[in-house]
Amino acid sequence: MKNMANSARWAGAAAVLAVVAGCATGPNANPADPFEPFNRGVSRFNDGVDKAVLVPVATAYQGVLPSMVRTGVGNFFNNIGDVWSLANNVAQLKVQNSAETFMRLNVNTFFGLGGVLDVATEAGIPRHDEDFGQTLGHWGVGTGPYVVLPLLGSSTLRDTAAKPLDYWGDPVGHIEDVAWRNSLTVLRVVDTRAQFLRAGRLLEDAALDKYSFTRDAFLQHRRSDVYDGNPPDDDNSGK
Repeated sequence: MKNMANSARWAGAAAVLAVVAGCATGPNANPADPFEPFNRGVSRFNDGVDKAVLVPVATAYQGVLPSMVRTGVGNFFNNIGDVWSLANNVAQLKVQNSAETFMRLNVNTFFGLGGVLDVATEAGIPRHDEDFGQTLGHWGVGTGPYVVLPLLGSSTLRDTAAKPLDYWGDPVGHIEDVAWRNSLTVLRVVDTRAQFLRAGRLLEDAALDKYSFTRDAFLQHRRSDVYDGNPPDDDNSGK
């Protein structure tokens, strides 16, 4: 409960900052991004931290560890993430997805050495990633404005409000040993960043306006997530 309370305070503070910053919007603001001046400032801060800290560490991580080891690390964290995905699939009443996610968890945990080996994918059992923001969207909660959170990056008002429950639903956050919990958290961040090193370089080279490209790609991706990859052509639900 303490972790959930801390996450709630942090996410709530970020949402309040975003709302307050809305007063700085210009007359030609993008309807999906009314907090753009604030968001661009946070994006510059995040980019600075990324270039100064995350990219060098992730590059070293990628250079030191063999690809097979990095794959195992990624599989391990994906398997942990399937626990919360299962809860959200159930919350969305997706019977088949829930059953397949439950099967993935059992197969990878017991036959994949705790998830290090992705046996379930080899067996043809698909992954159904779900979080509480997608669950809210599934039940008709609108996406709300685009928001860039300090250190966490792209989000929406709906996803920001959902983050406390997402943090609470993360099994890593419930590890009582502080050293293990912090080590796993750092390892997951570094491993995730390492997976996107090449994409990050391509984005830097290709995008005329990195901020706009990232925003539009994120919003499109999240909309696709809510509709399980099949968004309608015309959608007025705000998802």
